Amino acid sequence: MSRLHEIYSEKIAPELKKEFSYSSPMQIPGMRSISLNMGLGEGSQDNKIIQDAVQELSLIAGQQAVITRAKKSIAAFKLREGMPVGCRVTLRHRRMWEFYDKLVNFALPRVRDFRGVQDRGFDGRGNFTLGIREHTIFPEINMDKIDRVKGLNVTVVTSARTDKEGKMLLQLLGMPFIK
Repeated sequence: MSRLHEIYSEKIAPELKKEFSYSSPMQIPGMRSISLNMGLGEGSQDNKIIQDAVQELSLIAGQQAVITRAKKSIAAFKLREGMPVGCRVTLRHRRMWEFYDKLVNFALPRVRDFRGVQDRGFDGRGNFTLGIREHTIFPEINMDKIDRVKGLNVTVVTSARTDKEGKMLLQLLGMPFIK
């Protein structure tokens, strides 16, 4: 069990149960998965960009990333159905907890002029999406070996029913929201 998962089980879950007065422990919100996504529009023209992104995302996540392909052809973007347009990876269980710990404690504080995370990324059902402009904030990325800085989206899927419950869960897990 990872360090953050132990903290969740021992301290955060009882606090959430008390705060929202749940009758059953199964009602207590928790993290279900974390999804990482890199969209690379210019990757449809150059296969090396896609391969580099898959390798870097796999390093960041600790799990092999898969290539996402276009579902429809769009003539204005010179895009045909089936062309590679990005990569993604979904983390669950131990890897999810370890990645969240690394994101909150190591990566986000390395962002330039970091003051906190906006809470506008909630979807109405307790899930939170965060956009990261530079993937170089993660400690696994070697600055000497990358040719271009890429952005990525991090989606934290929770079992919370409302945004208020989801925000409280993520705050207690260490997400630095702006007040």
